[in-house]
Amino acid sequence: MSPTEDPYAAMKAAQREGWGLFAPIAPFTTPAAAALVRYAGIAAGEAVLDVACGTGVVALTAALRGATVKGLDLAPALLVDARRNAAIVDAAIDFTEGDVEALPYADASFDVVLSQFGHMFAPRPERAIAEMLRVLKPGGRIAFSTWPPELVIGRLFDLVGSYLPAPPGAAAPSSWGETSNIRRWLSYAVSGIEFHRDEMTIPALSPRHYGANMEHTAAPFIKVVQTLGDQPERLAAFRAEVVAIVESYFVDNRVRQSYLMTRASKR
Repeated sequence: MSPTEDPYAAMKAAQREGWGLFAPIAPFTTPAAAALVRYAGIAAGEAVLDVACGTGVVALTAALRGATVKGLDLAPALLVDARRNAAIVDAAIDFTEGDVEALPYADASFDVVLSQFGHMFAPRPERAIAEMLRVLKPGGRIAFSTWPPELVIGRLFDLVGSYLPAPPGAAAPSSWGETSNIRRWLSYAVSGIEFHRDEMTIPALSPRHYGANMEHTAAPFIKVVQTLGDQPERLAAFRAEVVAIVESYFVDNRVRQSYLMTRASKR
């Protein structure tokens, strides 16, 4: 499918630009990257694809375990940082700009396909899953991390959606945090679906500081602030709702962000 034929081309273009500013917060995801790589059971010599790889924290973690790794992301600005991170330790990772809904790899190319908090922004979960499974070898493993809708990040993304609705038919990112949805999207082609919950923390001086940081690094927040720039009352209301959500998870200058990990094997 060419970009002009994709009904979500404009949405993806906005994501490509907005997520290019994510790099400052990426270091806080590195412990979660190690947890995902361990959960997926990455071993030396395996061919691994990191989908929506961002600055390469998952890809590099897998490469340092001896895997042969490729990474793909929609935002070219993040791939600059990914290549820089890989170069520091001489990791030969092939990073490519691309879309999870149209992966530029042959069928059955990888032993493991991973994604950390990235593939869930694809507007069509069934298409994203189909592509991730297409490039996975039979018997290979798929593993990914997502945000449950009832916890802080899922709630924040749903709040964003209430101010800035997605195009018709596009799934909410928080839908990837529902185990029932994941089973429905995966079960036709995999066996042994398993789930595990873990937690990461983000340092912040206050819930408002946390929200301000999101406004500069997280594409959905960036877009809301841009859209409400000439509506100061609505922007103030949005910021107040962000603070109200974050306060419940704010302890000792940290925001506790629990997340869901999923793994399964392709039949």
